[in-house]
Amino acid sequence: MQGREQGGRGAGGHGRLGAAELGREPGERASLVQFSSAFCQPCRATRRILAEVAAMVDGVAHIEIDAERNLPRVRALGIEKTPTVLVLDSAGRIVRRAAGMPRKADVIAALGAAV
Repeated sequence: MQGREQGGRGAGGHGRLGAAELGREPGERASLVQFSSAFCQPCRATRRILAEVAAMVDGVAHIEIDAERNLPRVRALGIEKTPTVLVLDSAGRIVRRAAGMPRKADVIAALGAAV
């Protein structure tokens, strides 16, 4: 993914991210987790891109988390700006992360590491 990409870093010392941490059930095969804020213009475009990719691949969920309302989770995961996208595998492990608005092709490629 474009932006400040990092490989699979742990879940901020929390192991796997599941429904309790995400606020809803993760995808069966993978999850695209987006940290956003209310007035973030790139967050809107990122929401559209991730929703399109999730709709293309069976078993992939797009989960958007309001960074301002989830500060403990943001701090635990080292989220420094919005949008930040985490790609989780089926076990809830972070396999890719990137800050900034991603390109659709980069999201698809990153998803390949998770499924």
